[in-house]
Parts: sequence; C-alpha cells; structure tokens
Amino acid sequence: MQLENRVAFVTGAGSGIGAAGAKALAFEGAHVVVTDRDRAAAEAVAEAIVQEGCRAEPRTLDVRDDTALRSAIADSFEQHGRLDILHSHAGIQIEGKLEDVEVEHMDASWALNVRSHFVAAQAALPAMRANGAGSVIITASNSAIQYDREMIAYCTTKHAILAMTRQMAADYAPENIRFNALCPGFIDTPFNRGFEIQMGGRHKLEDYIANAIPMGRFGTVEEIADSIVFLASDRSSFMTGHALVIDGGECI
Repeated sequence: MQLENRVAFVTGAGSGIGAAGAKALAFEGAHVVVTDRDRAAAEAVAEAIVQEGCRAEPRTLDVRDDTALRSAIADSFEQHGRLDILHSHAGIQIEGKLEDVEVEHMDASWALNVRSHFVAAQAALPAMRANGAGSVIITASNSAIQYDREMIAYCTTKHAILAMTRQMAADYAPENIRFNALCPGFIDTPFNRGFEIQMGGRHKLEDYIANAIPMGRFGTVEEIADSIVFLASDRSSFMTGHALVIDGGECI
C-alpha cells in the first residue's frame, strides 16, 4: 500500500470527490480524519472505510470557522503524532456574472474557496515540518486555468487558489512540503448545481458535456480519487506547484 501508516486530514469529505478521495486514501493504508459540516455524512464515510478493514474517524467541521479548523488539525496531529496529507477540499459554487452576484456571495465564495484553504494549510504546516515532509492537496478546478461564462465568483476564487498554491509550493519546497492543486472538470456530483442553473437546467449541462468536452462525458469521482492518491503518495515526490487538470480535455 502506497500510504501505509500515514495520516490524512480531509475537509468536505462527506460526499462527492471528498468522500471518494477519503476512501481511496484509506484503502491505500492511510488513517483518514474524515471531516464535514454534516456530521451524519462524515460518519457514513468513515463507517464505510472501517467496514472495509481500513482506518478512519469522523469529525464535524465547518471550515469557515478559523478556530475550529485550526483546532481540528492541531488535535489530529496531537492524537496521531503526525500529519502527512492534507486534502483541503471544501468549496462552494455560486453562479452569475458581475451584475448578478451580490457582494456577500463573493465574500462567501472567497471564504470557502480561498480563505479556508489558507487557514488549513497554515495549520498543517507545523505538523508537516515536524515530520520533515508533507503533501498538501487543494481542490481548485479546471476553472482555475480557463474562464467560465457567467461564473465570476467561482472562476475568480479558483484562479486565486491556484496562485496561492503555487506560492506556497515555491516557499516550502526546500522543506519537502509539497503543495499541488487538484483541478477537476465536470464530475457528476451535486456540486454542479451552480452550472446547471447558469446553463438553464440539467439537460443543457448534459448537452454541453456531450458536445464541448472531447471525451464526451462526465468524469467519475473514482477517477479523481486516483489522482488524489497520486498527489498524496511518493509517486508524485518531485511534483509541487502543479495544477493537475482532469477534465476529459475540456480545457484544450
């Protein structure tokens, strides 16, 4: 197993990509701290991992609470004596162009899509420094490397998190603490609701997928989970500051 005896902390792990990634990390040997603001969802994911004979624990966490986020990461390090992997995944998708998005909606996007990742990475740094290594994976989007029509809050914050990830990668590469951005395209999860609204319904999104994406389909959470394991493991040991785009060729 690629991640035997390592400890991983995952935010937004109660469903979708976060849940699939948490399971994949555990199945490769990591002890996974499964966090989500929905306690029942976190418990269900952790229980599914344990039922497979792997190690996980659930924790209720709203990453918009800086104090709670810092405490959860510090407590995990204190309990397990190490923190090898942080997958900072929680985010939000708000649709609309400049005239449609209220300032408070832009603030909400910034809080989840940028600030929470900053706080989580900052909190994980002492533990990873104590280990002499670490892998921080931050979920961005292929929207971080292109521009989506009428998605100003989402696109702006995803570009920002990619820039921040690269800055952290440059700063901490000498300490063998790696920072990479996970950049999925359209994965078939409820997170696409903002794009469905913006495009005019599920059928319009499906038409877009069929015609605009070279592979002509949604990606699966399992395909993204494989990339999470890669970024977490020593197989990507010489990779930092990278935007790993998995989008069926949409950004080509």
